[in-house]
Amino acid sequence: MQFTDVLGQEHLKSHLITSANNGRVPHAQLFVGPEGSGTLPMAIAYAQHVICGNNKVNESACNLKFEHLSHPDLHFAYPVAGTDKVKSHPISKLFLEDWRTMLKEQPYGNLFDWYKQLGIDNKQGQIGVDEAQDISKSLSLKAYEGGYKVMIIWMVEKMNTACANKLLKLIEEPPNKTIFILIAEDEEQIISTIKSRCQLLHFPPLSEEVIKDALMKSYQIPEADATKIAHQANGNYNKACDLVYHDSEDTQFEEWFVFWIRSAFKAKGNKAAIHDLISWSEEIAKTGRETQKQFLSFCLDFFRQAMLLNYNANELVFMEPKSENFKLEKFAPFVHENNVLEISDEIQDAIYHIERNGNSKIILTDLSIKLTRLLHKKSA
Repeated sequence: MQFTDVLGQEHLKSHLITSANNGRVPHAQLFVGPEGSGTLPMAIAYAQHVICGNNKVNESACNLKFEHLSHPDLHFAYPVAGTDKVKSHPISKLFLEDWRTMLKEQPYGNLFDWYKQLGIDNKQGQIGVDEAQDISKSLSLKAYEGGYKVMIIWMVEKMNTACANKLLKLIEEPPNKTIFILIAEDEEQIISTIKSRCQLLHFPPLSEEVIKDALMKSYQIPEADATKIAHQANGNYNKACDLVYHDSEDTQFEEWFVFWIRSAFKAKGNKAAIHDLISWSEEIAKTGRETQKQFLSFCLDFFRQAMLLNYNANELVFMEPKSENFKLEKFAPFVHENNVLEISDEIQDAIYHIERNGNSKIILTDLSIKLTRLLHKKSA
């Protein structure tokens, strides 16, 4: 993947190209950006520029290896978990074919897409101590082509403490001509000792114009459709691609959300609706933890969009519910300054407890009962 394949982010491309061409290549960089902003494609493009740009003899052969993501001096680490094929001590290199497949099909894909690719969306992946040992072993070898070696660690917030402690010294003082590129969506979740050893680069969400042009070029869709999808994608190219294919998990999430909201409204003094909420909690609890977390994040966005609409910030509203008889305009007045912060806190607490392996059915039922109370709060 070359810089020309990376969407937008021209100022970051310019910075990376200029610093590499001037020989100022930091040994550890941290790319932080929201889903679909292009952190991973940019990291691969940068690695290709550094490795192949310094290989004037076989530059075209080097680029070809990168095209297939098979260059021996390019290394990856990413969250994994045990599967039917790999039952114990899972490490990234055991899933390399799956990784290459996802990158070819969805270079802007998210963690949820990756877990679906592996078939582990009912588990939570991590970058563990076995990975740290394998990284150390891989980077102790000489570069295949005598130049730079690059280790890209994707979703570094999924690195556990044992792994981080084992890698600290290596990231701080890597072997000669060894570069670490760490990638994250949530800066707050990164272990501070790792973050402090890296040069930080922040990626903004992509502009609607960049997403629109990319959709028209890649999918040959009319400009009007591309403009609408780019607006709904809210700076996330991965979401835009899902919307083109109508493949977004948001369709299912919206169905769950609408049923949840309607049941919560009815539940005040209505035993039958309480049963509906408990059944709803049981249904969501049967899905994988990553699906549950993704869904609750979708709910957060929905409430924020409703509040923006309620306070007439229409230009910031990108959601368009597709459910029958559910209009965002009618729902918006129920989300206001007297309840939105509490709703947000309760959903984030639920995500926190699900992430830490709490009982999903109990967590979701508790959240539903609290939502019933909060939705009936009056605005000031």
